[in-house]
Amino acid sequence: MNLLIRKITESDPIIISNAFKEQGWEKPELLYETYITEQYNGERITLIAELDGEFAGYVNVIWNSYYPAFREKKIPEVNDFNVLIKYRGLGIGSRLMDKAEEIISEKSAIAGIGVGIFSDYGVAQVLYVKRGYIPDGKGIHNGKDYVKYGDKVLIDDDIVLYLTKKLRD
Repeated sequence: MNLLIRKITESDPIIISNAFKEQGWEKPELLYETYITEQYNGERITLIAELDGEFAGYVNVIWNSYYPAFREKKIPEVNDFNVLIKYRGLGIGSRLMDKAEEIISEKSAIAGIGVGIFSDYGVAQVLYVKRGYIPDGKGIHNGKDYVKYGDKVLIDDDIVLYLTKKLRD
């Protein structure tokens, strides 16, 4: 297995979009073009995994998280972490996370990550706990506010539990 992890380049958006389309997911090229622009501007780093020369997955490091608690504490966020279904279980996600955490540790002692709370995110939930991420203690967030007792919410991709991991002292 020849795994390469590198930063996103101008030729990647169409390849990534098509790879996800093949598995029935809609991930438009424009999303990855935005990632390239933000990487160029120093706002994020997008890491691409290639297995034997084929796109296999990606992860982002966002320096100024959209999540208020991370932004206030200047905790970089691991974000939009995806490995193609056909490449799961090969350790690619762990290698992407290793590299993302290595990059974060150069600037911050703590990494943050958000994870959905329904069963589609079960594998990610387990992976993050095994990697040492723990809930930040603020409860679930809906993309705008914290969900409070008695709130009625639609469980979708916006309902997230945020976690942190100490990377160094």
